[in-house]
Amino acid sequence: MSAEASVGDHDADSVQRAVPQPACHSTDMHRNPGLMGSKYVKLNVGGSLHYTTIQTLSKEDSLLRSICTGITDVTIDSEGWVVLERSGRHFGLVLNFLRDGSVPLPEDHRELDEVLKEAQYYRVQGLVQHCLNAMQKQQDVFESVCRIPMITSAKEEQKMIATCRKPVVKLQNNRGNNKYSYTSNSDDNLLKNIELFDKLVLRFNNRVLFVKDVLGDEICCWSFYGEGRKIAEVCCTSIVYATEKKQTKVEFPEARIFEETLNILIYENNRSGPGGLHLLDSRGSGSSLGAGQSEEDSTAGGDRRVRRIHVRRHIMHDERGHGQQTVYKD
Repeated sequence: MSAEASVGDHDADSVQRAVPQPACHSTDMHRNPGLMGSKYVKLNVGGSLHYTTIQTLSKEDSLLRSICTGITDVTIDSEGWVVLERSGRHFGLVLNFLRDGSVPLPEDHRELDEVLKEAQYYRVQGLVQHCLNAMQKQQDVFESVCRIPMITSAKEEQKMIATCRKPVVKLQNNRGNNKYSYTSNSDDNLLKNIELFDKLVLRFNNRVLFVKDVLGDEICCWSFYGEGRKIAEVCCTSIVYATEKKQTKVEFPEARIFEETLNILIYENNRSGPGGLHLLDSRGSGSSLGAGQSEEDSTAGGDRRVRRIHVRRHIMHDERGHGQQTVYKD
């Protein structure tokens, strides 16, 4: 062999050694340029295993399609599982959406937000829009609903009032708790009390907790609570001798009920303090009372008093027999 040939072989060997060799991957993990040559694919998403087809993953122009076509690098383990470094909690829902084009979404707002984030990560735009529409419907329903708790027991009532940070207005309405007949206007007045309750709920539902009690002893009675204790009470019923026998009369003291509702707002967000209590107590025993109404202060220890207002409208002379007197239930 000539010297020139030896020199040429030596140069060729040097060039070959200078060219960088491809990096060797471990036998457990390797990169795959694409999955289009296969019909099925095995996915390991954060430890959650899924088996599906390339056709399903390629239905939308998403991250999953780019993985199948090789645009996005993917890691495959030694057993052929495509490893995705993502939580697999909602991945099955993403696959079901790609299969069917629609999927039931969770009602819980937090879980729905998690599904939305997964859909945005995988760039499945159809599922993203589906989640946004569901969130908008939840928001519309939540803003339009006004809930009124119904008391089922005395223990539940005490716990509800004691733990509520808002003022509480309770309407006790039990028309069946009556052993006498009603006067002619009682049913109408009972309905007016219920209608006023509904109107007050719509006006003050964000500031006051309104509750209903249909199991109590009173036929129609309003109670007002602040800081866990009863502040005032308006009783709308009395027993009268309108005819030869006793009758139950239901009144509708709208102005007084509305006034007590406004008074109870002083306990909103625990803003009453000593000044607020003094303001309410300084109203006096006869302030804002119309004809036929009486107010009784019941001392329950110290200066904590409950204003109890009983409606007492006198019966006209032609509504009762001679010598009969009005009897009231206090």
